[in-house]
Amino acid sequence: MAKDDYYQRLGVARDASPEEIKKAYRTLAMKFHPDRNPGNKDAEQKLKEINEANDVLKDPQKRAAYDRYGHAAFEAGAGAGDGAGYGGFSGFGGASGGFADIFDEMFGDFIHGGGRRGGAEAARRGADLRYNMEVSLEEAFQGAKSSIRVWTSVECDDCHGSGAAGGAAPATCPTCHGHGRVRSQSGFFTVERTCPTCQGAGQVIKDPCRSCGGSGRVKREKTLAVNIPAGVEDGTRIRLAGEGEAGLRGGPPGDLYIFLSIQPHRIFQRDGANIFCRVPIPMCTAALGGTIEVPTIDGSRARINVPNGTQSGHQFRLKGKGMTVLRSNARGDMFVQVNVETPVNLTKRQEELLREFQSECSDDKQSPEAAGFFARVKELWEDLKE
Repeated sequence: MAKDDYYQRLGVARDASPEEIKKAYRTLAMKFHPDRNPGNKDAEQKLKEINEANDVLKDPQKRAAYDRYGHAAFEAGAGAGDGAGYGGFSGFGGASGGFADIFDEMFGDFIHGGGRRGGAEAARRGADLRYNMEVSLEEAFQGAKSSIRVWTSVECDDCHGSGAAGGAAPATCPTCHGHGRVRSQSGFFTVERTCPTCQGAGQVIKDPCRSCGGSGRVKREKTLAVNIPAGVEDGTRIRLAGEGEAGLRGGPPGDLYIFLSIQPHRIFQRDGANIFCRVPIPMCTAALGGTIEVPTIDGSRARINVPNGTQSGHQFRLKGKGMTVLRSNARGDMFVQVNVETPVNLTKRQEELLREFQSECSDDKQSPEAAGFFARVKELWEDLKE
């Protein structure tokens, strides 16, 4: 199924400014946040789609690529993945696909050197791969060890990656004489292109290996161990060097990039290194004061002394009870916002006690905020009469 347009997801025009995109994202993120939609799987999926669109459109380079190439800018090209979509896994560039194809299309065969692989090396190196991985907030806090299964190209065992039957050495390409590229004259310009005979490898196989068809690599599933460091954030990238696709005919392998996304939590919300949560407290506890216990991200409990007269929305700060900071021993803070809960399902006796309490209350003393508000309203009405 084709993806919908990222601009449509956020409800903005294609020429929207970064500020408009940011504002639209925040509005939708609040609308579909798990706290406002408890147990709603559709809202959870909607939030993931909104995050995906925002991740691209907030980045100028990604947005430029998306405007020109659409979703294809972030998908595997032919031959880069050959297994895209398996377990969150897809091609990510390298010898072909993704941004590499875009780069080649923009600059073509007129760039030599200056960071671009030339000749046989470009044709032989395996593609970089991408794996999308979800982790819980607890795993992001304390770190974790996990394993993933990747369906990718690995070195052929029969020819040991050479592509030739019996592991024989390939012969030098007669067209490019081993350079992997050929030149042609066009007016005042000399154009250098990939050799059509050896496809840039600089070598040809006279007797191809039957197992791999001369490519030197075969498809296989492999299991990799992944160490997730404590303090990772949404969008953190982990690089596993040499775990991408095997190179063509013995060339160096590409890398595997693991992109992490943090799952929404049932209780906590994260903002950088800080943790936020909302806790309901009884009206009597807010009025008379007391002690409450709240959970923390490390699995322990924290006690909070609630002073008498605490109002709904008041925020308590617990220093050092937030998230772990990546590559540091420091921790952020935890902020607990209390919501005073109005009692329901009262008995007759409880109603009598509340009416008795109400009759003895002075609005100016027991409810100064409400008294002040209605006093200002009264003044407003009198000014309008004049």
